[in-house]
Amino acid sequence: MATADDVRRIALSLPGALEKLAWGLPTFRLADRGRVFAALDEDDRSMGVKCPKDERAELIAAEPDKFFLRPGHDDNYAWMRVRLAALDDDAELYAILLDSWRQAAPRTLLTAHPDLAAPPVP
Repeated sequence: MATADDVRRIALSLPGALEKLAWGLPTFRLADRGRVFAALDEDDRSMGVKCPKDERAELIAAEPDKFFLRPGHDDNYAWMRVRLAALDDDAELYAILLDSWRQAAPRTLLTAHPDLAAPPVP
């Protein structure tokens, strides 16, 4: 089971990441442009991450205990929520945060870290 401390540790290990309070909540963003790639919810039991709108429904349908939307708020954004207790291990948390980081990262940061820039080919 992942915790808020695990989110913080892994998010801040990604290149260019920093933590900043916004809306009274810890957010994890890229230092160069301030793009948010993850945010802990007020209860520290879930987090928001970037996710293309056209992929959210499939992920939520496949694993509704893990992924969800906060109605009214998340509807308008390329964002979804993840229940930390539903994650299997640090590897899964890292994969989710890395995917969100990739979506927020500018090309220069991706170019500087080619090992993180693209998902591994199966």
